[in-house]
Amino acid sequence: MNNKRPGKPELLVPASSLEVLKTAVIFGADAVYIGGEAFGLRAKAKNFSSQEMAEGIRFAHEHDVKVYVTANILAHNDDLEGAGKYFKELKEIKPDALIISDPGMFMIAKEVCPEIEIHISTQANNTNYQTYRFWWQQGAKRVVSARELSLTEIRQIRDNIPKEMEIESFIHGAMCISYSGRCLLSNYFTGRDANQGACTHPCRWKYAVVEETRPGEYLPVYENERGTYIFNSKDLCMIEYIPELVSAGIDSLKIEGRMKTALYVACVARTYRKAIDDYFESEDKYRGNMDWYRAEIAKCTYRQFTTGFYFGKPDENTQIYDSNTYVNEYVYLGIAESVDERGYAKFEQKNKFCVGDTIEIMKPDGSNIHTKVLSMYNDEGEAVASCPHSRQILYVELADQPDPYDLLRVEAVK
Repeated sequence: MNNKRPGKPELLVPASSLEVLKTAVIFGADAVYIGGEAFGLRAKAKNFSSQEMAEGIRFAHEHDVKVYVTANILAHNDDLEGAGKYFKELKEIKPDALIISDPGMFMIAKEVCPEIEIHISTQANNTNYQTYRFWWQQGAKRVVSARELSLTEIRQIRDNIPKEMEIESFIHGAMCISYSGRCLLSNYFTGRDANQGACTHPCRWKYAVVEETRPGEYLPVYENERGTYIFNSKDLCMIEYIPELVSAGIDSLKIEGRMKTALYVACVARTYRKAIDDYFESEDKYRGNMDWYRAEIAKCTYRQFTTGFYFGKPDENTQIYDSNTYVNEYVYLGIAESVDERGYAKFEQKNKFCVGDTIEIMKPDGSNIHTKVLSMYNDEGEAVASCPHSRQILYVELADQPDPYDLLRVEAVK
């Protein structure tokens, strides 16, 4: 029914705040997805006010980047009236698309803002081409594939849906234990409904078995004296498989992480941006730069990597049994907001560092510059030797002058 369309796939990057959105845009995203203060599945995230959303959309559009807004809860009756009001607000702000999973929410969005594209969330369990055809007939432009699909299955979907219809697939980030994210553990343990945006991530907790007549006797599920994190999946990473993703006919390559920092977003966006561009320039160039991609992607926080379901069903090697902690090789210091006539960079400090330290300037073009902190001043003009207070505004002189939006980081102490 359809052949793969030419052209690069979109790189779709998450943003938890206005700062992170700007980082995603500058570091290579083609599109950014964000959540408002309601109706998204990351209610615990900082999320965007209406004013921040409007500013973010303006900034992104000035850089020819699209913005998609999530409204992908599984709605209850009490949500519907508020959803209508919310979509009226979004109609004025003009995002490029809404990401929706619930048919009721879909109907309200179509009625209130028919001019805005609707993308169907992975939360809707989109596992076959008839489901894609159904949503196309309802007016959806794009469907996000279920994470349980292989590349072969996605290729079959591409071959059996209209050419104009778009496929979006996750290619990097945390994996959910539950089918397409529909988890009940959080609701059961804490009363916080994952499908209403309040997940407490109990899949990352430590578990053991208790026999009902022996309360207090905890038996490890896996033979390890510390118990086991049996639900704790490794993170998805497809940086080594860009050709396979393109061949499958995926239109949008999606990064997970709407609760991640600007450092994470910058690392992932920049690495995938370069990998995609290199591949479309020359497969030899892409293969030749693989060591750089691997090294850079490992500078993000991650839980070890897996290819998920793309090459078959995961096995016991895709879980992490002994820990739920991230690998964290770099510490995020801040983003250069501006550089004054003296060459001092203004930024909001995220972690402590000192005059005399060697840090790294991470630039959108892929270069990393090791530089020394020569001096710094607080926002009252006082010289300081270190910055122990989080979110402190600083003016920093470095041996190498950064540009606005460059990110500052330092290698973590091991």
